Amino acid sequence: MLMMLSSIFSYAQQPQPKFDPAKFEADLQQYITTEAGLCASESQRFFPVYKEMRTKQKALFNQMRRYRKAELNSEKACEEAIKLQDRLDVEMKDLQQAYHQKFLKILPASKVLKVIKAEERFHRQAFKRAAKH
Repeated sequence: MLMMLSSIFSYAQQPQPKFDPAKFEADLQQYITTEAGLCASESQRFFPVYKEMRTKQKALFNQMRRYRKAELNSEKACEEAIKLQDRLDVEMKDLQQAYHQKFLKILPASKVLKVIKAEERFHRQAFKRAAKH
């Protein structure tokens, strides 16, 4: 029993890998390229536009995160937070829709759909890996 406790203790003290945003983005790009079957010229045209979208999405996510964590004590403040959250949700969907239209000018629709699905799968897998740590 003492050995089991010591092994659990030593495992708990092992340093957890730190999140590396650059590696995450590189892995995401590689995963999308492979899963969507993008050739080099398609990737070269697609990913600058995709990165532009991701930058704008991150700004919206940061705003969403701020309001989800806010502790609101008045009904008026709660109502304002709900309205703002709804507005940000709509902005996010509008942003996605606008960029999907841009993607369709760069790639065939079948590949755009593969990109969207690959991005969703990648994020689900990343959350599962993070949950294990």
